[in-house]
Amino acid sequence: MLNKKLQIIEISAKLIHSKGYEKTSIQDILQAAQIGKGQFYYYFSSKQDLGIEVVDYCFEKWNQRVIKGILESEADPKAKIEKMLACAIDVHTKNGSKCGCFFGNLAVELSEHNEIFREKTNKVFESWIHHLEIVLDELMRQEKLPLSCDSHALAQSIVAMLEGGIMLMKNRQDIAALITVSNVVKKMVCI
Repeated sequence: MLNKKLQIIEISAKLIHSKGYEKTSIQDILQAAQIGKGQFYYYFSSKQDLGIEVVDYCFEKWNQRVIKGILESEADPKAKIEKMLACAIDVHTKNGSKCGCFFGNLAVELSEHNEIFREKTNKVFESWIHHLEIVLDELMRQEKLPLSCDSHALAQSIVAMLEGGIMLMKNRQDIAALITVSNVVKKMVCI
């Protein structure tokens, strides 16, 4: 049974990533997952309940790939940043440069109207900023960034630049926008 619940979460994640949370109806989910309403409500009390589980699921996948797999790895700090940027380009190339960032999309769509989703997406960005700040601190200790650098502000700026690059990429449906931003980030941190 848990496999069916996970399947519904995974299918819903794809739909929400493509269509947005508000535009994804329960009927869309029922059709894509080939389930009835009874089965949906067996696992989830509401669309919001499902949405929260989808965000948690996507955050865990992202956390494993980006935070644990790259930013917390034993690699050199410059290599960590290069891998993070390459990962972003790879993921969005595979998605056809059309869907954008799952968390960025939700933040833009729901932050003003839904405090639960605003807090969930903020947690993702704060985690990313925090772990990137640690990597930037490593670069400062290695004297590859000026010691006067505000690593928190720089980490926040890098995340904002990447999210902006992803938004432009989505709007243009062209990975070149994200590649350009990635190259600017590399120059900012002397890679």
